Amino acid sequence: MASFSNLTIGIAVTSFTVFQLLFHVLSSWVSTRITPGFNNLSQKRKIEWNSRTVSTFHALVVGGFCLYILLYDDAVNADRVWGDPSIVKLNIAITTGYLISDLLLIIYYWKAIGDKYFVMHHLAALYAYYFVLSKGLLAYFGNFRLLAEFSTPFVNQRWFFEVLGYPKSSKANIINGVLMTVVFFVVRIAVMPIYYSHVISSFGTEAFQRLGFAAQSAWIISSVVLDVMNVMWMVKIAKGCYKVICLIGQEEAKMHRNGKSD
Repeated sequence: MASFSNLTIGIAVTSFTVFQLLFHVLSSWVSTRITPGFNNLSQKRKIEWNSRTVSTFHALVVGGFCLYILLYDDAVNADRVWGDPSIVKLNIAITTGYLISDLLLIIYYWKAIGDKYFVMHHLAALYAYYFVLSKGLLAYFGNFRLLAEFSTPFVNQRWFFEVLGYPKSSKANIINGVLMTVVFFVVRIAVMPIYYSHVISSFGTEAFQRLGFAAQSAWIISSVVLDVMNVMWMVKIAKGCYKVICLIGQEEAKMHRNGKSD
């Protein structure tokens, strides 16, 4: 019988409430004061702006917490399947509150921010995190997945620059685009061999057998679904980065020709 501790429930509910407050109140309040261009956006753009602001805040919080756990939580790192999940649960509870909050916002504001791939992503993640929070298993792997959040601020910043009218060839856009591509690749693609080597090494062990079919299926299926989407997004990002690099080359060639003609 699955059970959630009062602390886990409390953190998830608090997380949900905070992220709703950020979306409906704080994001707009802060944005109007630091970015004058926010007031000129359409209502649809403002909804997505607030959604991405919340997304960035969540990514910074859980990403930092995730890295700390991977570096210093010896109990989880020593036993990747059944290691003490106490600290990991706190981080995943925060993420669970965010995912539920964001999922409801996506559905409610579907015309503005609706995306079937994000719905699939959130549901797959929630399904996997259910086993960490309720049964205390697979804490290492659940936390490892949160490394992906380090790429989120760069992805969101690219969108912010776009709606604020920054030229694609602007220095800020180029730097962010390159960083976005590199970080996305490192935390979502390059880590796959490490992640799946740990997954494969657990197959057939007593710890793996103790999980049961439901947890095993949730773990493997959600991992594959999330990583298929990561690969799809990586391809899109890489194509975008390539176009920007080509644009830079064209601009430099044009400047060089103009210099010669002068």
